[in-house]
Amino acid sequence: MGETIQALGAGFAQALTPGHLAWALAGVTLGTAVGVLPGIGPALTVAVLLPVTFTLDPISAFIMFGGIYYGAMYGGSTTSILLNTPGETAAIATAIDGHAMATQGRGAAALATAAIGSFVAGTLATAALTLFAPPLASVALRFGPAEYFALTVLAFTTVAALLGASIVRGLLSLFLGLALGLVGIDQLTGEARFSFGIPQLLDGIDVVILVIGLFAVGETMFQAWRHGREDPQVVALHDFGGMTREDWKRSWKPWLRGTAIGFPLGVLPCGGSVIPTFLSYSVEKRLSDDPSRFGHGAIEGVAGPEAANNAAAAGVLVPLLTLGLPSSATAAVLLTAFQQYGLQPGPLLFASRPDLVWTLIASLYVGNVMLLVLNLPLAGLWARVLLIPRPLLFGGILVLASLGAYSLNRSMLDLVLLYTVGAVACAMRVYDIPLVPAVLGLVLGPLSEQHFRRAVAISEGDVSVFMTRPISAVLLVLAGAVLIGPHLVRRWIGPAIPGPLESA
Repeated sequence: MGETIQALGAGFAQALTPGHLAWALAGVTLGTAVGVLPGIGPALTVAVLLPVTFTLDPISAFIMFGGIYYGAMYGGSTTSILLNTPGETAAIATAIDGHAMATQGRGAAALATAAIGSFVAGTLATAALTLFAPPLASVALRFGPAEYFALTVLAFTTVAALLGASIVRGLLSLFLGLALGLVGIDQLTGEARFSFGIPQLLDGIDVVILVIGLFAVGETMFQAWRHGREDPQVVALHDFGGMTREDWKRSWKPWLRGTAIGFPLGVLPCGGSVIPTFLSYSVEKRLSDDPSRFGHGAIEGVAGPEAANNAAAAGVLVPLLTLGLPSSATAAVLLTAFQQYGLQPGPLLFASRPDLVWTLIASLYVGNVMLLVLNLPLAGLWARVLLIPRPLLFGGILVLASLGAYSLNRSMLDLVLLYTVGAVACAMRVYDIPLVPAVLGLVLGPLSEQHFRRAVAISEGDVSVFMTRPISAVLLVLAGAVLIGPHLVRRWIGPAIPGPLESA
């Protein structure tokens, strides 16, 4: 504990310098401004702004990314409350009662409880991240190649099984990502894979291009196809009085309960913030003295899910920083950002770059305070941002994505790949094929292959090594249970068991 506090203190010393404070402010402002736009979720926000940080040093870049991440999470609540258009599935629960409050003239109270709940949950969850990340990283240092391969298999199966309309669609998305991650020269044999005779593909496809294509371009195409001709109907904010004493009384317990629900479920590889927000909404409705108010403007229905959403956002960073495993779309984009700087998140990152890790964690505390100070008085400004015409919005995103992709290698092939991947991603969204497994396969596929080969080489070709090592065997058994368990349960108990959650 003493070492953790000392390391966090050193992180604050770095994060509180004027230059890093400026990058944190820029991150939370950009993240909120872009995240508040209709149909734009945190993953798309981080993907669009990824090229902005190419010229920054890693510490400044990740301070900015931390601000963008938390800012985009908050911005989604503004869109849900005032426009009834969630930027991601995790914001749907907020929209149910938040938009009802806005139509009743209580939009300012809904935005206030979302902002304060985000601050409370974000701060408490970041404190939990501070306490739990170092011990988990220490345990992960004992992992060998076999354990890491089994861990990636567990991540693949969990995300593929729990996201999307069916397990088959989740696996289809996963295999697409794995195939894209294998493009280029095999480092062991020197053979070209999936290059189709194109010399530029021998080095593989830049992960940044694929991530921007999947999220920024694909999501923009989908939103333009789905909502492009609709004029946004924004509920005007007439009352800036904020929350009443009764609102505070009804909100503080949901904030704490939402945090307690969101953080542990965010740590687990079960789809990021989707499950915690709906679970929090269900808990608040069950505990309410008058459940009939829910769906008609109950402030608890905004406070709980928003707290769970932001707590899960911090929880997602635990497996990302300690194990290098992204459990949500935004975490997958952040993993790409690490790789952009030649860094691989995991237990060794705490040993090799403690300055980066602890400055990033400290900046999350700072960013939370900045978001609270920034968003409470600027609610009216964010409401006006929602009035940007959709053609200008979608066109601007595509221009930013194109400039970012072209600036990597100054290659027209990169632009062709960007829009090809974007078109595929749009088709996946139309047919309810989730994007997260594809990104996970794309980013973790090469690492999984690398650990598999190392484990087999160390065991002199004996593939049973994955089942003879206890941790690896347990992880693989869990992966099999996640894959076939829900199907067997539904078969034995009946069709009343719900299927996987839908998520982009």
